[in-house]
Amino acid sequence: MAYQILKGFEQSFRWYSRITGAAQQRFEQARWADAQAASRERIAIYDQSLAAVVSDIYQSLHPHLQDKTFWLDLKHQYLKQLADHPQFELAETFYNSVIGRLFKHRRIDDDIMFVLPSRCYLAGQVRQSLVNQFDASGTINQTLLAIMGRYRFKLEFEDMPRDLGYVERYLRDTFSTRELARIRSVEILQPVFFRNKAAYLIGRMWADDRQIPFILPILHNRQGQLFIDTLLTAKRDLSVLFGFARSYFMVDTQHPAEVVAFLQELLPNKKHFELYISLGYYKHGKTVFYRNFLQHLQQSQDLFEAAPGIRGLVMAVFHLPSYGVVFKVIKDEFAESKKITRQHVKDCYRLVKMHDRVGRMADTHEYVNFRLPRHRISQALLDELLDVARSSIELTDTEIIITHLYIERKMTPLNIFLEQETDEQKIHHAIDDLGLCIKQIAAANIFPGDMLHKNFGITRHGRVIFYDYDEICYMAERNFRELPRSDDPYALDTLSVAPDDVFPEQFEHFIVGKRHLKALLKQLHPELMDPRWWRQVQQEVARGKLKDVLPYPESQRFIRRYPAGPPG
Repeated sequence: MAYQILKGFEQSFRWYSRITGAAQQRFEQARWADAQAASRERIAIYDQSLAAVVSDIYQSLHPHLQDKTFWLDLKHQYLKQLADHPQFELAETFYNSVIGRLFKHRRIDDDIMFVLPSRCYLAGQVRQSLVNQFDASGTINQTLLAIMGRYRFKLEFEDMPRDLGYVERYLRDTFSTRELARIRSVEILQPVFFRNKAAYLIGRMWADDRQIPFILPILHNRQGQLFIDTLLTAKRDLSVLFGFARSYFMVDTQHPAEVVAFLQELLPNKKHFELYISLGYYKHGKTVFYRNFLQHLQQSQDLFEAAPGIRGLVMAVFHLPSYGVVFKVIKDEFAESKKITRQHVKDCYRLVKMHDRVGRMADTHEYVNFRLPRHRISQALLDELLDVARSSIELTDTEIIITHLYIERKMTPLNIFLEQETDEQKIHHAIDDLGLCIKQIAAANIFPGDMLHKNFGITRHGRVIFYDYDEICYMAERNFRELPRSDDPYALDTLSVAPDDVFPEQFEHFIVGKRHLKALLKQLHPELMDPRWWRQVQQEVARGKLKDVLPYPESQRFIRRYPAGPPG
């Protein structure tokens, strides 16, 4: 039976790897719609593989369900098979999922599961087979030529000498001659990172003992040739690239733990679970998150409490002030204005999970029977949960069990940010980014629905992210209309409105509250209030047009930074 479970995992991983391994071909052939479909298929693999394994073994397990000795021995036999397994950490998570499904997620016990990992991963064991190293003691151009010569694409580059000239100029503009002289080597991960319409070479430069990110995004031009769009060397840019609101990368590797270890050295502020998730191993990311969460509970004493901000109409949201996530529980009953069901809410969150989030919609992770120590729950929060979400709460003497919840990265609600911020430049940036956020979500074929600014958050990097999904839908499901032009003050009262009708001219009245912020949003993004713009986006989406949504500022691109071209 242990062999059956491991076989199921390995079949799942091979399936996952086949989809991931075809990413370069999809990129080279500019099959962007296929890339999105592959991303959705890859997300669905885990649950499909899990269901198949559980179905195969369920009947034979029935006599043993109450026999702990059997479960202890099963874990022991499974662990023996993982001795030299290259994905042992993922295989442990798969085992947990099988046991969890068999017990209907009612039992969390490290004796029969891998609540804690069986061993720590020792980084560096296969580093040489995963990293290309380049001597940087020669000229910058020689080093860049060596790097680009190692990575092969079937498409020609539009103008490689020009692109390398851009890279060299950027390095000389960003670093002093002394700093550049200290760079002795460059390390680039062998697997190319693919996402959306871009390929990324990801690595670092070593300047004495200091490591500097080195990321080359590669894009298509209109003629089907490749070009290097920019060079990213700031940790902030790398952090945004691996942000929690972006789709998962396609990275073809048999050693994900080593890739994560390399990335974590570059991004020490990113937790391991965040990096696993960014590579598409979201189920294992959930496992690593839970372990990190349990460790944090042991090292902290603060109480869970309601999250800051305006109370939601659909979700009860709470947090642990010392920890960087929020917990969202669907309420038993919704406000009168919400004509939706509990299943509709789940479907919306699933849609976002499967969709391209374009860096503007927070990723969420779904848990069942999530256990919290009762003594860590504030009385006010417990009272609120029992009042608004009683059907999702089970109480024991020592625990509160939440039968279904979502976990999401913690952000500052935009309405709170705008109330508290005094820097006019930051306020201006936030309003501008709010408009960009809505536009980019729409271009990705999602109508956000409830666009009140309380439904957006702002990250530590100043990016505006949407996180309220209970009214989202595809763009084609809405009819964007003009308001009637009439001198009759009662014209709106007699307007015939269908359930799917939307009037963008009214958006300015409710996206943000204060008059000067309304005016600023309208000044910066007048298109949002124009139904013609929304219909145009609908048409572009219907034609299959996918806009470039870059994970770095437009001003960072070489074509914007150096409009006159590289020197020489």
